[in-house]
Amino acid sequence: AETANGVWPEKGELRPFGNITMSPAAGVLNYGQGLFEGLKAQRTESGEVVLFRPEKNAERMQLGAKRLSMSEPSTDLFVESVKAVVNANLRWVPPHGKGSLYIRPCLWGSGPILGVAPAPEYTLCIYVCPVGPYFKGGLSPISLLVAQNNHRAASGGQGGVKAIGNYAPCMMVSGAAKKEGFAEVIYLDAQEHKYIEEVGAANFFCVKDNVVYTPDISVGTILPGITRLSVIQLAKDLGHEVKEERVSIDFALSADECFCTGTAAVIGPISKISTGEKTSEYCGGEVGPVTRKLYEQLTGLQVKKLDDPHGWVVSVA
Repeated sequence: AETANGVWPEKGELRPFGNITMSPAAGVLNYGQGLFEGLKAQRTESGEVVLFRPEKNAERMQLGAKRLSMSEPSTDLFVESVKAVVNANLRWVPPHGKGSLYIRPCLWGSGPILGVAPAPEYTLCIYVCPVGPYFKGGLSPISLLVAQNNHRAASGGQGGVKAIGNYAPCMMVSGAAKKEGFAEVIYLDAQEHKYIEEVGAANFFCVKDNVVYTPDISVGTILPGITRLSVIQLAKDLGHEVKEERVSIDFALSADECFCTGTAAVIGPISKISTGEKTSEYCGGEVGPVTRKLYEQLTGLQVKKLDDPHGWVVSVA
């Protein structure tokens, strides 16, 4: 879907996958005026194809569009466009339990603009790709290194939206950690270098004395993950107290178990966190009981194996 004089059409247009044409002066190419989302289409045991909370992705894109001075696509346009693309690619949705169809909606400042100003026109482009299961052979805990000299975002910046410019600077930091044998890095806040913000591009959780903790996103430097939001609700449904507050690295090192959340992994158990000077291991390197319970609850709900009391699952076909 493309704007005309800054106005979005009622519905988008399906096109074959292929290269796109864009002005070299496009706002997204020169000034990073771009956002993206990520969600999945999956098959249930009965073969039905379903989405998980796509309206929340639409709302997050709208939040990001405001922050980057972009024209906001409506929730209806976003969700119906996602459904249309999935319906046109049903043959690429893997069988139940064998993976998912990853969906990547992008919002670009596609109109040409030489001066530092919002682009005159915008494009919502959605493409899909089949992917295998994130954890092959079951949940696999990961080890994390705390980033000591780099930060993902600063107060007042764009860390709380899914802006394209948030990701490339993290590649160097992540790559260095992987060379040391870690799966990913934990970013601390830029002001005090004390409080956990994100795990790479995922949200962080820890459990202590059966209470679930996750960093408070109201600081504006942490992405409001849809999986994060869902895990908070499910943890409450399962009887856990959930605290959204600033979580210090020292507190996390003393936790009973830790995990991260995101679209791809859903829930990723954490076996070890190292600051370089201090290291904590969780649950003997195995998946923690609360982590496993939440993972099974959420993944079961997403493919209609379990009841969906909150109406989160949306049928496509």
